[in-house]
Amino acid sequence: MPQRKITNLLALAVLATVIERPMHPYEMASLMRARGKEHDMEIKWGSLYRVVDNLVKHGFLEAAQSERQGGRPERTVYRITDAGRAELVDWTRELIAVPDRRPGPFTAGLSVLAVLGPDDVAGLLARRAEALDAEIAAAEAELAGWAAEVPRLFLLEAEYAVAMRRAELAWVRALHDEITEGTLPLLAEWRTFHQTGAMPADIAALAARGTEEDQ
Repeated sequence: MPQRKITNLLALAVLATVIERPMHPYEMASLMRARGKEHDMEIKWGSLYRVVDNLVKHGFLEAAQSERQGGRPERTVYRITDAGRAELVDWTRELIAVPDRRPGPFTAGLSVLAVLGPDDVAGLLARRAEALDAEIAAAEAELAGWAAEVPRLFLLEAEYAVAMRRAELAWVRALHDEITEGTLPLLAEWRTFHQTGAMPADIAALAARGTEEDQ
């Protein structure tokens, strides 16, 4: 995929908001907050004006007019350009079609999981499952409330988030059961390592193989 001139997802949210009508940054932020955009993507509100400036710099937004209300500072109203509309459409197509393989914090924790003992991990997974269960219940209730007034087309991101949480919960519970039931491969060796501090031969061989492949 081509490298984008702007990769901050706040820029995507700005373009998707301004496509409705010209507006100044304060109005953009108010609308995005009202629509819960910070739940859909990582947003740092303090960078909004810098993002708007970058969108103008790259020709995706342009100043439409300046306005002043009472004694407030003058505000610039921005509108989307043809290039901005094309960027919004192309960027959205990419986000929908291309899987994002960037790892998250949970993946990082799983990658070094063996530094903890099996029983500790089982307890932590149980805690995570309980937290996920509560999150899902709250999200489903919120989604049901929105569905009474908002068409499903505008709730798909919330629906997807719930589906991903359900899938994660199922996986976490399955891993927890493998540990507590003793069916996880190398569980005995993992437990022995934490009991004795000695690396089991099978795991040491796997680690050595990885080192040899890197040379």
